[in-house]
Amino acid sequence: MFDDRLRMTPGPTEVPESVRQAMGEPTPNPDLEPEFFEFYRGLTDKLERIYRAGDGTDGDRDVVVLGGEGILGLEAAVASLVGPGDRVLCLSNGIYGDGFTDFVENYGGEAVVSEVPWREPLDGNVVADVLDRRGEFDVATMVHCETPTGSLNDLEGILDVLRDHDVLSIVDAVSSLGGTPVPTGKIDVCLGASQKCLSAPPGLATCAVSDRAWKRMDAVDNPSLYADLGPWRTAADEEWFPYTHLSSNLYGLDAAVDLLLEEGLEDVFARHEAAARRCRERAAELGLEPYPTDEAACSPTVTALAVEGRATELQRAVLEEQDVLLATGLGELEDDILRVGHMGHNARVDRVDRAMDALEAVLS
Repeated sequence: MFDDRLRMTPGPTEVPESVRQAMGEPTPNPDLEPEFFEFYRGLTDKLERIYRAGDGTDGDRDVVVLGGEGILGLEAAVASLVGPGDRVLCLSNGIYGDGFTDFVENYGGEAVVSEVPWREPLDGNVVADVLDRRGEFDVATMVHCETPTGSLNDLEGILDVLRDHDVLSIVDAVSSLGGTPVPTGKIDVCLGASQKCLSAPPGLATCAVSDRAWKRMDAVDNPSLYADLGPWRTAADEEWFPYTHLSSNLYGLDAAVDLLLEEGLEDVFARHEAAARRCRERAAELGLEPYPTDEAACSPTVTALAVEGRATELQRAVLEEQDVLLATGLGELEDDILRVGHMGHNARVDRVDRAMDALEAVLS
């Protein structure tokens, strides 16, 4: 009953047929069959290419894939790098930036929040000032694409400041990885997920980890078993997993990654930019403006439109009348933001046009 529905949401995204077929392959025993470890190592090599696409830095990163939705990666990064009493600078211009504070405090760290208005991007000068005024920090957290507000943060300058102050960085790139370049080589733990721009089903978190992050993990007493990155450093080479892996999900992710690599990542990024540009052009024709005040801060993977108290009503009408699924904002902005996801398989101008035709019909 869902076959004809267009889901233009910022994740989970549309899953291509070849990915669904790959998940139907015979299920191996991922703990005992050597061929599966070879497959897993091949998948992480491919993911490393996506992490490094357009990066332009020389830093090597180890990529691991965890069996769990993207939030597992966020928690595992904090659990693995933050111990009792550690000071963590949580940079925020949205819900997910704020959310890192809960993880930090759950694992005994001291969360110090540096927040800017949600319609504005993170600012490297503000970060430098905070570091100079508020003493030493062990770790900093931040979000590349704040999906609920459609903002893409320019992180390179911030990451340079953090490195100058010897602060390790954790970056949530869940909604940007595979849709736009991520400065992975400057990030100590860079987090992604299967269900966003990679267009695989939910269920897997990806992590690119630096050498100095691995070293810090050795000194942190992590009370968690499942949310612990440490064992994954050598697991694939030693041919064991900390828990039985999600083999069918991994097959699907591998097929999804192959689609991106076959298309060419520069072309993939250009496709996302074109879809985003078209979405905002159509929105302007309808008298709608992006939520971020700075157009340069608008994400190429999702457009958040300011609709002032109409989001829930519009979402319902577009779904019921046009069979197109859009998303609202989150939290206090739930009814003030309508979101069009143009990420992964849905980052195509014709799909954007269909979604915006549906919105136009409802507004009319």
